[in-house]
Amino acid sequence: MAESSRARAFFTLLKNLVLAAGLYAIIYGIITLVGDQSVRAKGKLGIPAFLDKAGPTELIKTTKSGVQVKFASSTKTVTINPHANVFNRPVTAVKNKDDFMGPRPHVDTEADLHMLVEECRGTYNGIEKMRNVFDCLQFFANDEKRYYSLPEEANRASAQDPRKAEYADADGHGRMLSKYVPVDEARPANGSDIGTCPGPIVPFHVYWTGPATWRVEVFIKSYLYTQNLACSRLWLWLDSDRNPHAVEDMMTKDALFARFLPFVERGDVLLKAWKFPSRIPLPKDENNKNGYGYYSTPGKPNSKGEKAVAENIVEDKDGQQWLVLTPKQMTFLPVAVSDAVRFVVLHIHGGAYFDMDVLMLRDMRPLLLPKEHAFAERWAAHPHPGDYNTAIMSLTANSSISAYMLYGGIRMGLNFHPRVLGRMAWKENRDQEFLMLETAAFDPIWTEFNWDREGRCTVPCLRDYGAAFKGKDGAIKDEWESYDGPQLETIDLQEAQSKELRKRGREDDENVPASASAPISKSEHVESFQATLDEEVELRHAGVVANYILAEDKFPPNNRTLENFFRGAWTYHIHNQWLKHPEPSSWLSVLEHSHDGFFAGERTNPYGEKWTGPSLMPYNYWPEFV
Repeated sequence: MAESSRARAFFTLLKNLVLAAGLYAIIYGIITLVGDQSVRAKGKLGIPAFLDKAGPTELIKTTKSGVQVKFASSTKTVTINPHANVFNRPVTAVKNKDDFMGPRPHVDTEADLHMLVEECRGTYNGIEKMRNVFDCLQFFANDEKRYYSLPEEANRASAQDPRKAEYADADGHGRMLSKYVPVDEARPANGSDIGTCPGPIVPFHVYWTGPATWRVEVFIKSYLYTQNLACSRLWLWLDSDRNPHAVEDMMTKDALFARFLPFVERGDVLLKAWKFPSRIPLPKDENNKNGYGYYSTPGKPNSKGEKAVAENIVEDKDGQQWLVLTPKQMTFLPVAVSDAVRFVVLHIHGGAYFDMDVLMLRDMRPLLLPKEHAFAERWAAHPHPGDYNTAIMSLTANSSISAYMLYGGIRMGLNFHPRVLGRMAWKENRDQEFLMLETAAFDPIWTEFNWDREGRCTVPCLRDYGAAFKGKDGAIKDEWESYDGPQLETIDLQEAQSKELRKRGREDDENVPASASAPISKSEHVESFQATLDEEVELRHAGVVANYILAEDKFPPNNRTLENFFRGAWTYHIHNQWLKHPEPSSWLSVLEHSHDGFFAGERTNPYGEKWTGPSLMPYNYWPEFV
């Protein structure tokens, strides 16, 4: 009996060994097959040489709705309509006028901020014009001569002493120069050099946490597309409180941000580690305006020579006062960290702050050069003078108003919400030091979205924040209802499509952007893809891309152009549409194509300027829209 049990156990063991050996052989064979250069996926698309029928045929097959292709950079199998897709669709159905803003304003041009406010608000108490966004945009677009001016030469920003500038690197040399480079000697930005600015270099601040996404990409590209790059710096603050390696990860591990590394090297983008500071320098409150509430009798100096002069404020032996957060306060920092970041960063460094879901449409410099340049935006059409929105905000560094706002957030129990601080400022008669621009300047559909608009709708007439993402024919009703301009000139779609195919087919090498064929990482976007020119040609040879047929296109080219996208506004605010992707031919797709054409050297920006900077990868495609 025992011998029989041992025999059964032996044969069971032998059977298991045979099965294990067979499984190992299968796995080894698969690994060998995949590793074979003759059958492995070609390029990042995962399109093997088998478009001539070699390789794993499950990667491509024809279905009733199109041809299925598996892209290595996407988790999805993409179904392509050969006659209407991203590889053959004309960008537009009308002629584009890219240089619609005219020449860029002089580097010393200043905006009359009070005029901008009053023309679009009316009186301080009456706010008669606040809800008429159409007229406000018309003023912005057509009356630059009224609100832009070039100060007398001695009063220009470029004529001031850089050593006294509010920005730490206003001259590009650590504020060590005695004067700025003369305007006629300034060197423009080029492929490797950011150039020189004949005036103060203004910092633009944004805050981000986690890996880069399409929102980071479109913001940076809109910045590069519109701003005077020699005279601007983009400070990207990364949340290092949550991730101590945030800057290193963005520089070395983020496949999407890798396309912007040349701009880090050139100096356009500065990656900054954000850690909430426990000590922040404050100016003395000489006139008792900032609410510090100085003690009648300061505390005794400690071993470092510091003494408490007010709650949360100490003065060092040199007379410098510091806002000091207690360990308990550091434990209960704001949940909405970005609300606090903007006030801290602007108080210390000055310049302008932007939420990452804001897209720049115009040069911001004229708004930031006036001596008194503290401003934010109104919260929709709320009439209260304290209802600010700080998605876009400017403050003078280490100023009375910046210190007041910063200390006010501490007084309010570490609450930095703009409407809380705004109402505090209004109650204490400080609000008129902090200008409130109407929504047309930065967020032109907010009034429409809240159904508070009076007068005509804007151009385009969008009534919700998702509309700018929509590209299907007829998806947006009455978007041109307020358009008074000339009839847009149509183009021959067949001719436009043929020209695009020739370009992509390398028959005109001079017009092929250097970045278009550059390899990109498999994880460029989590669920998007980008094809090289060679891969597109191979797709076309395989019949996956054929001649464009308008009738088969779900997202046909149309008459949308960037020239008519809220012309006059300085920015457009997406408003937290984090999960949406722009459909082809949508207003945001028009913006993307404008960016791509500009960075490829084929189109100009709104100021008629050609791109001379480093090569930059175009936007990726979203599989659901192919």
